[in-house]
Amino acid sequence: MAPYFTTFYLAEIDPPEGGSVSDFLHPEWGNLRFVDGPGLRACNHAGQTVEDVRFVATGPSTRALRFAVPRCRIWGVGLLPLGWARFVGHRAADLADGVVDGHDHSAFARFAPLADSLFGATPDPQAEYARIAAHFLAQPAVPKLDVTRITAIHAALVDPAVARVEQLADRVGASSRTIERICAHAFGFSPKQLLRRQRFMRSLSQYMLDPSLKWVGALDGHYHDQAQFVREFNAFMGMSPRQYARQPHPILDAFVSERARLQGSAVQTLDPPR
Repeated sequence: MAPYFTTFYLAEIDPPEGGSVSDFLHPEWGNLRFVDGPGLRACNHAGQTVEDVRFVATGPSTRALRFAVPRCRIWGVGLLPLGWARFVGHRAADLADGVVDGHDHSAFARFAPLADSLFGATPDPQAEYARIAAHFLAQPAVPKLDVTRITAIHAALVDPAVARVEQLADRVGASSRTIERICAHAFGFSPKQLLRRQRFMRSLSQYMLDPSLKWVGALDGHYHDQAQFVREFNAFMGMSPRQYARQPHPILDAFVSERARLQGSAVQTLDPPR
C-alpha cells in the first residue's frame, strides 16, 4: 500500500484539563482523521466549519486550516495523489481546500465503517493500526487507474528543479491539457498552483525545522525576493510570516520535527511518490 499513502499516524493530545489546543494545518494532500474522544473543530479560509466531529475528511489544500482539539487520540491517514485516485475516486478539485464530516459526505462513505469500528473500549494502537490496514486492503481495485502519469506528475512536483509548468510537461511527457485533467482529478489544483505550493512548503518546512535561519535563510531559491515570499505566505496561510512566527504551534512543531526524523520529509507535500 506504500504508493498510496504518506503515513498512518497516531497522535495523542493531552491539553490542560477541560481545555483544548489549537493550531494551523499547513497546505497538504487529502487526509482522513479518526478521533477517539470528544470531536474536534476545524474551519477553513472560506469559513467552512465542522464541529464536534469524530471523522474529519479534508481534500487536498493550498490554504491553512484552523483546528482546535480537546483531549483525545487521533489516527490520521494521509492520501498521496495516487491514493486519492485509488480510494476516494471523486474529482479532487471538487473537494480542494474543503473540510467535511466524513460521515455526511458521499466521497468518504466507504470509510465510515472504519470510523465506526476503529476504536475499542481501551486504546490498542497495534489493533487499531491493523484495522486501518485491513480496511484499505479489502477495497476493490479501480479499473484504468492512470498510475504511470499520476506518479510522473507527483515526482516532477517534488523535484525542486521543476519550477515551471513547461518543465513539468516536459518531464511527464504529456500535453498540458492531459496534465491539467489529471491534476484536477488526483491532485486538486492546476499544475501552476501546485508548483507554487511546493515552493512555499519547501520554504516553510525549512523554517520550522530551523527557525534560527530566519525567513530569509529559509527561502526557496525560486523566489525572486523576500517580498514575493511574503505575498505568497499571505495567500497560503492567511497571515504574514511575522504573524505566524509569533504564534505558538504546539501540534505542528512536534509533527514536523518527528516527521522529518522518521519519514525523511518534514511535511506531506514533500513526500515523493513510492
